[in-house]
Amino acid sequence: MAKSDIVMRIRRTILTPATHCLSIPMPRTGCKNPFVCRFASRASVSGRVGQQKISHEEIFSDSGYFPPDLISLCFPQSFITGMCGIVGLYIKNPELEPVLGQLLGSMMLQMAERGPDSSGFALYHNPADRNAVKVTLQGDVHTDWDEITRQLTEGLDFSVTLIPVATHAVVILDCDAGTAVRHVKDRVGNVHINSVGNLIEIYKETGSPDQVIGTFDLRSQHGTHALGHTRMATESAVTTEHSHPFNTGHDLCLVHNGSLSNHNRLRERLKGEGIRFTTDNDSEVAAGYLTWKLEQGATLNEAMEEALVDLDGFYTFAIGTRDGFAVLRDPIACKPAVIAETEDWVAMSSEYRAIAQLPGNQQARIWEPEPATIYLWERN
Repeated sequence: MAKSDIVMRIRRTILTPATHCLSIPMPRTGCKNPFVCRFASRASVSGRVGQQKISHEEIFSDSGYFPPDLISLCFPQSFITGMCGIVGLYIKNPELEPVLGQLLGSMMLQMAERGPDSSGFALYHNPADRNAVKVTLQGDVHTDWDEITRQLTEGLDFSVTLIPVATHAVVILDCDAGTAVRHVKDRVGNVHINSVGNLIEIYKETGSPDQVIGTFDLRSQHGTHALGHTRMATESAVTTEHSHPFNTGHDLCLVHNGSLSNHNRLRERLKGEGIRFTTDNDSEVAAGYLTWKLEQGATLNEAMEEALVDLDGFYTFAIGTRDGFAVLRDPIACKPAVIAETEDWVAMSSEYRAIAQLPGNQQARIWEPEPATIYLWERN
């Protein structure tokens, strides 16, 4: 078997959960080849291909660089840019809150090549009244929101307001969160609950980031902070339900770049604890895990610390909270991430090119988050 044939065989086997820790490109100063591989499980591509033995040293040099002559053969262009893209933006200067959606949209577009299958975002804005709750519903192009409104409001002793937003709708209910969720599930069976909280609204659809941004008019939205995700499906189907962000509790959500290896076992354990799942997505398991820990009384910090022990795999998480967002990478820090902060904002992304779209990025303090370290920004 020719070397080129071996490389093509590797191409068909290398993109597996066991090797999803690949993270490129990561330019290194002075390097002629800018494609840097952090490969924590190199042995997974060792072995016999056809009649020839091939080791990881033949594919990945000891220095960690991917041999230039194999890049074009081993990986399609879409994979060279990586798997999934996540962005987060926390506004510190209130003067920028009116353009939150515009800024987040620009960041998400830079992640388009990382996630062509679906996109989504979580906005924190337009707080519901003190004794009310917002529920974001996901329908489709055929959903009759007038009929949904009738079903939700008929014979009630509390007020319900439904605001359609393309294939989604925001429902404001004058009751507590538990009552609101039970009411929606009892009255409406053909829509999916994306989020529940006082501030959060989650919108997501299949399609490219520019399509999703346009569908939900993200660029016109204001707010205090937001998360975005562009998905390249690796563990489950390409559907709106499988898209990110995932709601993890009241005003909490999660976006994920990576792959969990123990999600099936952990999902069954969480089901036994009363956590409900609507997909077979590994990222939803991470979200469900945080929900479970928070329901047990853990703080977000404590829940993330325990996640480092209980979640196996490679991941960068961005977690939205009512008052800000957090970033967490696995103990190997295999999936890419960069954080930047100025006096006006804090931002994170899978790649710096998304942060480069923000005003004042030249003055930002920029760093790569450390492995197994919690970074959290919240308003007092």
